[in-house]
Amino acid sequence: MRYVAAYFLAILGSNDSPNSKDLKKILDSVGIKTDEERLKKVISKLSGKNIEDVIAQGSSKLASMPCGGAVAVAASAGSTAPATAGATPAAAEEKEEKESEESDSDMGFGLFD
Repeated sequence: MRYVAAYFLAILGSNDSPNSKDLKKILDSVGIKTDEERLKKVISKLSGKNIEDVIAQGSSKLASMPCGGAVAVAASAGSTAPATAGATPAAAEEKEEKESEESDSDMGFGLFD
């Protein structure tokens, strides 16, 4: 993806046919090491194509993909549960102390009391 992004950046910078040297310069400017094989593959696949058409084709493919947001939420909730279950009693007391200090900061007045 980083090579495609660098290619698109070169195109946006008015370079109609970026080469590997151009893409390396872009990637090196942000500290990304380049893989020659992947770089050449991206250049060979995208050279001579209209970038707007490539983006439109990609967008239509992404639109047909199912959205997995609910699955990601369930997976992340399940993955955090074991970490909190193994908390030590001292850590739980420390957390309670922080919460009580935070609740004292409103000086006993709540917005909806």
